[in-house]
Amino acid sequence: MIAQLDEARAEQAEASKAIGRAGAEERPALIEAAQQYKERVAALEEERDRVVADHEAAFARIPNLPHPDAPDGQEGEGTVVRTFGTPPELDDPKDHVELLEAADALDLARAAKVSGARFAYLKGEGALLEFALVRYAVDVAMRHGHVPVIPPVLVREEAMYGTGFLPTDEQQLFRTRDDELYLVGTSEVPLAGLHMEELLDPDQLPLRYVGYSPCFRREAGAHGKDTRGILRVHQFEKVELFSFVHPDESSDEHERILAIEEEVFGALEIHAQVVDIPVGDLGASAARKFDIEAWLPGQQAYREVTSCSNTTDYQSRRLRTRMRVEQGPNLLVHTLNGTALAVQRAIIALVEQHQRSDGTVAVPSALQPYLGREVLFA
Repeated sequence: MIAQLDEARAEQAEASKAIGRAGAEERPALIEAAQQYKERVAALEEERDRVVADHEAAFARIPNLPHPDAPDGQEGEGTVVRTFGTPPELDDPKDHVELLEAADALDLARAAKVSGARFAYLKGEGALLEFALVRYAVDVAMRHGHVPVIPPVLVREEAMYGTGFLPTDEQQLFRTRDDELYLVGTSEVPLAGLHMEELLDPDQLPLRYVGYSPCFRREAGAHGKDTRGILRVHQFEKVELFSFVHPDESSDEHERILAIEEEVFGALEIHAQVVDIPVGDLGASAARKFDIEAWLPGQQAYREVTSCSNTTDYQSRRLRTRMRVEQGPNLLVHTLNGTALAVQRAIIALVEQHQRSDGTVAVPSALQPYLGREVLFA
């Protein structure tokens, strides 16, 4: 089609030149012929634009190629790799809503009046618990060389597309009415965009960040699923790990980020399992993904509290983030992300696993310096 368009433009140009060389008698016929060439060029341009748009739309929906070691299967069919922590022994466990509301640390009813369903107020010791968890997780990440970042949470379409959340996850996103901006569902988006359209020197890598931000998700299609309390809400806060690495190092970096996540929850004395996510549940950008699922006594079930993905060069190709190579073409870097701590889900796991029969909650020793107390809700 491009070749046809180039040929038509050449014929149009030649026809225009012929008009200038022609005599008065020949000119009307040549002008009519030139008009036909002009219309043909316009029609070919319109058709080319349509085909390019169709091609780009189709290409945008192609997911990353899964890692050969990722297990086969669909959502819920992941492989448990290992467990850590000691399962709590509780005779009559309460769920997080009972524990937090009894201590006036959570208010769902007033949040529903102000904002609607799936919003919450964290109050008093509930709010203090969030502050303590965030700083604790950031400190763990910093010990492993991650630079702290407070990113913007309103981003352009290019950033959402670049990280793979558009077009496939558009139904999960909140978009502003008067500006072409989206509220992020994770600070992975602005962290990935931090080096958009940049050519990095090899000695700059790896680049490692830890971001903290509020996150916003519609949770479309999740009606009736885990809707009690603060497990699945429209607004939550998260501490996010993000790395830019040389392509040869992304598998090792993936294991490294996963180890940080395990350290965060292991030191909080949370019993959990590591799950290798199957191909059918990887989403658009991940080539391989591990989740940590904490045991929630109130539900008598394991629920996801962190996720850790190697997106290889899927995001960097869309964001045009490359590294300079002395010989040969420049390389696309590999990007990885992992949840160091999703605040609301971490609170659920902590209060449910460390609850005591009198309604108080024991504070794990790793968190006591940040919270300034050994017991919550006393």
